[in-house]
Amino acid sequence: MPTAPLDALKHPCPERIALITDFGPGPYVGQLQLLASAQAPALPLINLVADLPAFRPDLAAYWLPALIRRMPDGTLYLCVVDPGVGGARAALALRIGSNWFVGPDNGLFVPLLRRCEAVVGNNAADYALWRIDWRPEQLSESFHGRDVFLPIALTLTQGRLPLPCQRCMPDQMQGADWPLTSACILYVDHYGNLITGLEADEADPDHSLCIETPVGSQSIQAARTFCEVPEGTAFWYRNAFDLVEIAANQRRADQLFGVSAGDGVAWAARAY
Repeated sequence: MPTAPLDALKHPCPERIALITDFGPGPYVGQLQLLASAQAPALPLINLVADLPAFRPDLAAYWLPALIRRMPDGTLYLCVVDPGVGGARAALALRIGSNWFVGPDNGLFVPLLRRCEAVVGNNAADYALWRIDWRPEQLSESFHGRDVFLPIALTLTQGRLPLPCQRCMPDQMQGADWPLTSACILYVDHYGNLITGLEADEADPDHSLCIETPVGSQSIQAARTFCEVPEGTAFWYRNAFDLVEIAANQRRADQLFGVSAGDGVAWAARAY
């Protein structure tokens, strides 16, 4: 792979790789881990999440900023939710501060970068974005996570940039016109809890949350945590990722309401 050195002061090398994918069970995560261990045995590679909603970068994009909160700086996030694999979409390498992000140009990094711009302004010193045009000689058209994105990630951890590549601006990314937040269910966890795209900092505990179910809109009140409501009762609360989450005490909220990732939510009138 032809490469060019990165300025270590402007673009510090990541110290670890975290995988964020919709790969689920099977050989895919394992192949990434095995290849990384052979090529960079001293580099930690952590499988952060592998069960994102399949084929839905529009949901993963809004989950990503919250998922990496409180995580260590100096991390490269290898993000692969890629229904357009083998098509014309580009490969991106993005640096925000001391963190890096590698993945497809399908909107996956748009909310993350827009939040960065909203906080620090449009300052090129705070982030850098490249389209990576390099491709390997041997390339599976259906597994770019292994053949394209992992080699790019490993090269960046060495302080080098794959060539050919070109700098690009955020408004050139696919999905650049997406909104800053998403009023829907982004993810259903192991317990059936419903993580939404609503920011908890912007939530009013005196408001109820409406969720669209197969039998119509259902209104849900706020609570601080599970033990504050009777068993089987649904409520919304600030979750560990600072997002609004819908849960039910000792019951699966997804089954209770008959909903799944992608279904809508909305704030209702103030509860009295």
